[in-house]
Amino acid sequence: MVVCYLGIGSNLGNRRKNIKQALHHLDRAKGIKIEKSSRIYETEPVGGPPQGRFLNAAIKIKTSLTPGFLLRTLKKIEKALGRKKAVRFGPREIDLDILFYADKIINRKNLQVPHPKIFEREFVVRPLLEII
Repeated sequence: MVVCYLGIGSNLGNRRKNIKQALHHLDRAKGIKIEKSSRIYETEPVGGPPQGRFLNAAIKIKTSLTPGFLLRTLKKIEKALGRKKAVRFGPREIDLDILFYADKIINRKNLQVPHPKIFEREFVVRPLLEII
């Protein structure tokens, strides 16, 4: 099992419910154990088209999943909660990101860890600092 940190965000629909449902799915996912959750913060969107404010949080997990399989699991959860392919940085029901995967640096087409621009985004740093 390795320690990972995930970011969670939502700015469509019932944002708080979307985050709680994502946590429920993560808690039930095979190979994932939630260790700690931050508070939920309301934040301004960064980039993309005009859109509503986000609710954001971060969680610490332990996982036996490889980075690629963890990413696939997160994408399945997003889809189950209604996320659709749309405008880059646009509004979304749920957004699940791998912020850190143990001490690994991963640069693949579909996965960059640590998450790019992590330290430039208060909506990521604030909740993350709460649980590290």
